[in-house]
Parts: sequence; C-alpha cells; structure tokens
Amino acid sequence: MLREERGITLVALMITIIVLIILAAVTIMSLTESNIINTAVNGTLNYANSQSWEINELAKTDDMLNKKVQKIEEYISKQPQ
Repeated sequence: MLREERGITLVALMITIIVLIILAAVTIMSLTESNIINTAVNGTLNYANSQSWEINELAKTDDMLNKKVQKIEEYISKQPQ
C-alpha cells in the first residue's frame, strides 16, 4: 500500500533556491555593467550641487531686495509728512 505524499520535495526546494541564486547573480551583473548605480550617484551629486547653487542665488536675491527696501524706507522717512 502506497501512501500519498503532499508538499514539496527537498530536490524541488534546492532547484528553486539555485534558480533564485542564478537570477540574483544575473541581476547584480547587469546592474554593475550598465553603470546604473554610477548614474544614480552622479544624479544625486548633481542635485545636491544644484540645490546649493539655488540657495546661494536666493540668498543673493534676498540681500539685494532687502537693500532696495531699506533705501525706499529711508527715502520715505526723509519725506515731509
């Protein structure tokens, strides 16, 4: 009398693990060969540089506007009321 077995066998589990390892290796190799990681790093650096530039430009503009406002306020305060 044969008994009915359910579930996966050890061989099927090993084959699945081997296939997953092969897929992971191929994916890692394609990522390193396509320079996608370097492109992402360069994009991050470019973004940081652009953000610093923008902050500096906004600070310059703010200083210029504050000087103009100060001159206008001085002019107004000198006018007779």
